[in-house]
Amino acid sequence: MGAHQSFDVLLFDLGGVLVDFAGFEQLDRILGATTAAASIRERWIKSDAVSRFERGDISPVDFAKLFVAEWQLSASPDDFLHQFSDWSRGLYPGATRLLRHLQGSHRLACLSNSNQVHGPSQRQWLDGLVEHFFFSYEMGAVKPDPAIFDRAIRRLQVHPKRIAYFDDTAVNVEAAADAGMSAHQATGLAELSATLQYLGVIAG
Repeated sequence: MGAHQSFDVLLFDLGGVLVDFAGFEQLDRILGATTAAASIRERWIKSDAVSRFERGDISPVDFAKLFVAEWQLSASPDDFLHQFSDWSRGLYPGATRLLRHLQGSHRLACLSNSNQVHGPSQRQWLDGLVEHFFFSYEMGAVKPDPAIFDRAIRRLQVHPKRIAYFDDTAVNVEAAADAGMSAHQATGLAELSATLQYLGVIAG
């Protein structure tokens, strides 16, 4: 039995939900597969270099220098930045079709911890598919900071209970729920579709 809730806005995280983000996979390779995937994700979330870059506080060049030093990588900042640019690999197969289907019944938006390197391509991939782009580097705040959720809610001009939010990271889901949204964890398009079915947004 599904929840069959009614929403005005469907708000999506990008990397790991609609977009194939290879960052954790690539870091696992760079680090020599000596660190558990969950630990890499937690370290990424807590990284000062990542947070500053995704808030829009520093340039890509400065980010690369800080990240290489913070993570003690053997690559040069220039080589790392070149690799980093390819970590956001495009929409998952079927994502465009799903979003076009959802456009017929809901307002669609995205809320992503993104940056100057990946954001422009992500905007291009989703052009015409979502109504609002809430990118952290343009909003001056990163998830799970409550401020970024509050700013998105104000710009959407809808009660948070009328927003369904989807993210692959548990701490972000918790923050969205604290902001009053109906928040759900989903990794990849299959889990996202299953969650949408459970909520009654799409037919099973």
